[in-house]
Amino acid sequence: MTKQVSLTIDGKQVTVPERTYVADAAKMAGIDIPVFCHHPKLEPVGMCRMCLVEIGRPMLDRATGQVVMENGQPKIQFLPKLETACTNRVSEGMVVMTLTDKAKAGQKGTIEFLLTSHPLDCPICDKGGECPLQNLTMAYGPGKSRFIYDEKLRLAKHYPLGELIVLDRERCIQCARCIRFQDEIAGDAVLAFDERARSTQIITVSEPGFDSVFSGNTTDICPVGALTTVDFRFEARPWELNAQASICTQCPVGCNTTLNTRRDAKAGGDILIQRVMPRQNEEVNEIWLCDKGRFAYHYTQSKKRLTKPLIRKDDKLMHASWDAVTKLAAENFATAKNDFVILASGRLANEDLFNLKSLAEHSGGKAILYSDMGGGDLAILVGVGTGTNLGTMGAGDAILVVASDLYEEAPIWYLRVKQAADRGATLIVVNPRATKLDKFAKYTIRYAYGDEVKTIDDFSKESKIADEFIKAKNAIVFFGSEGQGLNGTSALASSCATLLQETNHIGRANNGLIGVWQRANDQGAWEVGLRPEENLANALKGKTVYIVGVDPVGDDPKLAKALEEAKFVAVQDVLETATTEIADVVLPAQAFSEREGTFTSGERRVQRFYRAVPPEGDSKPDFTITSMIAKQMGIILEGASVSAVFDVLASSIEAFTDLNYAKLAEVHGQWPIVGRGDLYYGGTTYENTQGLGVQLAPAAQTGGTVRIPKVKQEAVLRPKERELLAVPVNKLYDRGVTVSPAELLDQRIGEATVALHPDAVERLGVEAGKRVKISFDGVSGDAIVKIDDTISAGVALVPRSMGIAIKEPVPAKVN
Repeated sequence: MTKQVSLTIDGKQVTVPERTYVADAAKMAGIDIPVFCHHPKLEPVGMCRMCLVEIGRPMLDRATGQVVMENGQPKIQFLPKLETACTNRVSEGMVVMTLTDKAKAGQKGTIEFLLTSHPLDCPICDKGGECPLQNLTMAYGPGKSRFIYDEKLRLAKHYPLGELIVLDRERCIQCARCIRFQDEIAGDAVLAFDERARSTQIITVSEPGFDSVFSGNTTDICPVGALTTVDFRFEARPWELNAQASICTQCPVGCNTTLNTRRDAKAGGDILIQRVMPRQNEEVNEIWLCDKGRFAYHYTQSKKRLTKPLIRKDDKLMHASWDAVTKLAAENFATAKNDFVILASGRLANEDLFNLKSLAEHSGGKAILYSDMGGGDLAILVGVGTGTNLGTMGAGDAILVVASDLYEEAPIWYLRVKQAADRGATLIVVNPRATKLDKFAKYTIRYAYGDEVKTIDDFSKESKIADEFIKAKNAIVFFGSEGQGLNGTSALASSCATLLQETNHIGRANNGLIGVWQRANDQGAWEVGLRPEENLANALKGKTVYIVGVDPVGDDPKLAKALEEAKFVAVQDVLETATTEIADVVLPAQAFSEREGTFTSGERRVQRFYRAVPPEGDSKPDFTITSMIAKQMGIILEGASVSAVFDVLASSIEAFTDLNYAKLAEVHGQWPIVGRGDLYYGGTTYENTQGLGVQLAPAAQTGGTVRIPKVKQEAVLRPKERELLAVPVNKLYDRGVTVSPAELLDQRIGEATVALHPDAVERLGVEAGKRVKISFDGVSGDAIVKIDDTISAGVALVPRSMGIAIKEPVPAKVN
C-alpha cells in the first residue's frame, strides 16, 4: 500500500499518497490552485508560475534531526519567497497557504505578465467560453493592466502545424503542454520550442508536419486558443453546443467520447456533430483520443447517406415503403430456408448482432461474421479478467504484442502499453517487421511471415525472455492479424491462449488474452455467437443473402463475383456502397450517433452509447429493421426498445447475466478530477456521468471449463525465387466506408502503397515513391512503392482496405 502523508492546505487537514504534488493534493481536497503549465498527466516543469503559494515545513533541529516543537506543535518555517505548487511534493506536516495576500499578489502578477503578450481577441477566439486564461484572468487577474496595448507581441496567425491542427502564435503562452504530451505520453516528439525569450514559438519538427496520430489531444490540453482543429475552427462557440456521451466506432479499444452538437445554418438548420471530444474513462482511454476517432465521424453526415428504403425494379433501385421492402425481404428469406445467409460485421452494436443471430436461428439460416480474423472464442475463455486496467501495469508485469502494429491498429492501446513500459513493465514485441512500439520494448523478436504460431510455441525456449514472462506478476498478450488470414489468426490465438494458461496468467485482472480486432465490435459479435467463414465466397454463392453493415463487393472482387450468383441480396447499411448497388432491396440504417446501443471492446468491456442527433430521413436502427423483417416471417423479435433487446441478450448469454442498461450507466470517482468548471487543470475533456461500462468475466475467472482447442495451421507459403509473397497489414487511415468520407483525412489516407525491401526494389527495377502495378490471386491494382528495410526481400506488404483486396498471404507480381 502506498504510504500516506498528512498536510494542511488553507487550514484543511489533507491526507494523500506520498510524492503527490501540492497542486494535485489541493485538487484531491477540493481546493483549487490555478495552473497553466501543470497537467495531472504530465511531469511538472514549473514554467508559468501561476500556482505560486506559500509553503511552510516543520523546522528540524540540525543537531538531532528531530522536529522542533513550539507550544506543543511543530514549528513551521516558511521560505521568504513564494513557491510553485506544481513542482513541490507533499511532506509530512507541511502547511500550504493559497489565499494569503502574498500568494494572491504572485498569482495576479503572473496573469498580468502573461497578458502583456497575449492578444485581447476573446470575441473571435474559438477557446472563448472554455478558456483557462480567460477564466483565471477573471478570478485572479488585476482587472486593469499597467502595460501599453500597442506593445503587445505580433506573430503569425493561422499557422498550420499540420493538415489537422492550426497554431495561432500570438496566443501561445509557452506552457509546453503540447510539447510534453507528444514527448512524454504519445512518444512522438514532433513539436518543439524555437527562438528564445519573448520570441519563443512552437514549431513542428517532423515531415509531414505534426506527424502523430494523437495531435488532437494537444488542442484539448492547450490552456489558451493557440491550438485548434481545422474542422472545429470558427464553426461554433462552446456555449452553443450540446454534449452527449458516446463510444468511438473506429477500433476495438472502445474509447469514451462526447459528441458536441448544435443546429447548423450551412446544413439548413439540421442538428450536426460539430466535434468529437474525449470523455474520461481511466480504464479505457483515460482522457485521450486518437485522431482517427476524433475526425472520422464525418461519414455519419455524408451526402451518400441512405435515407429511404429502396427496391430494385426494372434493374433500377426505386424508393419504396418500409412495409414493401421488409415484406419482400421476408418472403425471400423464408423461401430460402437453409440457403439463407446473414453476413454482418463488428460495425454493428450488440443488440443488432443479437437480433440477426436470433433471426438466423429461428429461420434455419446461418449468421456469418464478416472478418478474416479468428480467436474471439478464446478471449471468451481466457480473455483479460474483470478489473483489468493497463494504466495500473508497470514494474513486475509483462505485456506481449504479437503480429500487430498497435500504433496503426489501436492507437490508444499503443499509448497505454507504451506508458506501462515506461513504468517498468517488460514489453515484448513479436513481429516480422519493425513497428513504432519497438523502441519502448525490452525485447523484440523477429520471425518470417507464416511462422507466427511456431514463434509463440517456441517462446519458452527463449530462456531469458520467457523467464521474465513466466515470472511476471501479471501478463497480457495482444494478438493481431499482421500477415495472416482467418486460419492463421485462429492458430495464433490458440498458441497465445495456451502460453497464458501454461504460465498461469489467466483468470484474474491484468492477465489474459486481447484480440486486436479490425472493427469496434468484432469481439461483441463473437460473444453473441457469430463466427467467420473460411471460404466466404463459397458460402455466399447461390444463396439468399442478408448483408448488414458490410461492403463485400467494394472490398473483394471474389465476393463481388460470388454475390452475382446469389438468388436474392438484401443490403442494410448507413451509406451507399458498391454492395448497395447490386442489391435487390436496400434498408437504410441509422448511424451510431442517431441511436442508442452497446459495444463490447477488445478487452470485453460492454459500454453504452447514446443518441446525439436526429436520424437521417426514414432510417431506422439495425435491430429494429431486423425485427420488422422477422415479424413478416412470423418470428417475434424485440424491435421497439434497445434496452429490452439487451435484456433478452443478457438472459440468453451467460457472460452478460445480471447486466442491464442501468448498470452500464453507473459511474464512480476517477483521478485525476477533470471535466468540471476548472478547465485549466485537466483541459477540455468531459467528465464521465453516463457510464464506465462493465467488463465481462472470462470462463477462466468464473470457474468455467477452459479447454483451449489446438488449431492446426495450414501450409505456410514462402516466397519463391524471383517471386514476392504479398502479405496483408492494417493501416490506421484507410479507404474504408467510415473513414474516406472525412475529407480532412485525405492527406493521411493517401494512396495505396506496397512496401518492399531495398533489395527487392533493385531486383524489380522499380523506384521508391513511384507507381507500380501489383497482381495476385486474379486481382491487380496500382500502388506507390515504399521502402522498408526491416522486412524480407521476398515479401511485399499490402495494406488492407486501400482498394487492393488482400486477406491472407498470396504470391504476387510487381511491375
